[in-house]
This record gives sequence, structure tokens and C-alpha cells, in this order.
Amino acid sequence: MRLSKDTYFNETNFEIVAINLFAAGTETTAITLAWGLLLMMRYPDIQVRQEIENVIGNERCPRYEDKKNMPYTNAVLHEIQRFGDVAPLNLLHQTSQDTTFQGYKIPKGTKVIPLLSSVLFDKTQWATPFEFNPAHFLDADGKFVKKDAFMPFSAGRRACLGETLAMMELFLYFTLLMQKFKFHPAPGVAVDQLDMSPSPGFTASPQPFQLCAEIH
Repeated sequence: MRLSKDTYFNETNFEIVAINLFAAGTETTAITLAWGLLLMMRYPDIQVRQEIENVIGNERCPRYEDKKNMPYTNAVLHEIQRFGDVAPLNLLHQTSQDTTFQGYKIPKGTKVIPLLSSVLFDKTQWATPFEFNPAHFLDADGKFVKKDAFMPFSAGRRACLGETLAMMELFLYFTLLMQKFKFHPAPGVAVDQLDMSPSPGFTASPQPFQLCAEIH
């Protein structure tokens, strides 16, 4: 099917959207999983494995519908995304009309950079913003709680187009890895020696690291 050049949804636009979905989604998902493996090594007491055994077992692969029965794993995955802060500056936005925000006049066409880190590490929103703490997403009964300040995909009408797909991929990949393997630091490296600082760049990936995967 050939798309019309006279509409906004034309062939060029379609190609760019498709490229963005594959390129942006692949990189950010891979980086988030890298943060997940690093954090699981750094905090070996995180009990994701126990919930996986209780809900899924070892005989079948995880399914996305398992997520609703796995609040702890879901909380851990959300905390990985919050703490990893993979896209701290998000993507460049632009005002489509003259806007007033908190008393400031922002003219139409102004470039806007949404600093997501300011929300993901906000002391007023998180009990321990600079620590890895899955309890940020759990209530007193151990049920998963979604937080308004959880914005790794940005917010509003121009939030990440692939958020739903990314969350599905992350849950399936992360849960499968935790089901099949136990991860350890490389020989001679203590867990408290693992570097938690991000590598500078457009996306915030962890510093290069080595790991050992032990089959369960």
C-alpha cells in the first residue's frame, strides 16, 4: 500500500516512525536489561527467584499474563527502570503554541528538554531516591503500586510510543533470565566493588562489566 504525500501520515513519516520504534526500543530495552543484571549481582538478596518459582515454576517459560500475579518481580523491574534512568533527557520536544507554565511564557516553537532524572530521583516522591529499593513500588501488603512519579518513558501526549511493548519485552526477558540463571560478579570481584555509575551519553548505560551466569 502506498501512502499519500498529502497527509501527515505519509510514506516518509511511516518509515521514520518504524525506524524509531526499532532503534530506540532495541537500545533502551537492552540497556535496561544490562542495569537489571548488574543490580541483581549487586543486591543478591533480592528474592525475584522465589516468586518466579511460586508462580511459574521451572517447566515453562514466563508469559505476560503472569505479571499480574508477580507484584514483587514487577516492583523490582520498575525500580530497575527508575534507578537506571536510561533516558535522563528523554527526546527534544517543541511547543506547538504559545504556552504559560508556572508563570513563565514559552513562545511557540521553543525547544524543550524534559529532565526525567529530576522526577525519578525526587526526594519528595521516593523514600530513598538514590538507593535501589523495590519497596518504592509495594504497599504494606506487598501489592504492586504504580507511582505517578515513575516517568522513564516521559509523560503526556508525546510520551514514548513503544512504552507498552517495552514493558512487555522487559518483563518477559528479565523474568526468563532470572528463571534460568543466577548471576555472579566475575571471579575476584566483590559485589560492593561493582560500579553503579552510568556511562555518559545520550542514554545512560552501566559501566562495562563482566558476569558469571550459573544455570539453575
